[in-house]
Amino acid sequence: MELVDDSSDAQICQVFDNLAAVAAAAGATLADVAKLTVYLADLDDFAVVNKIMKEYFSEPYPARVAIGVGSLPKGAAVQIDAILVV
Repeated sequence: MELVDDSSDAQICQVFDNLAAVAAAAGATLADVAKLTVYLADLDDFAVVNKIMKEYFSEPYPARVAIGVGSLPKGAAVQIDAILVV
């Protein structure tokens, strides 16, 4: 795993791009996401997640949970997992 950038914005975009690729491999899209679990090294980045999410998802947005963590692998700012309904 290589981080794209130290900035939270770039990492959040990359995570959503990665989730879109995984969804596509399953024959789905991000529109099929039912729930996101967002792990943040800094909970202040939750506003950034919400802003960027609007670029990847349409209303109604998937349910989501945000969890503040002490650290993430390789010093990442964010990690997100998704549940798809296909």
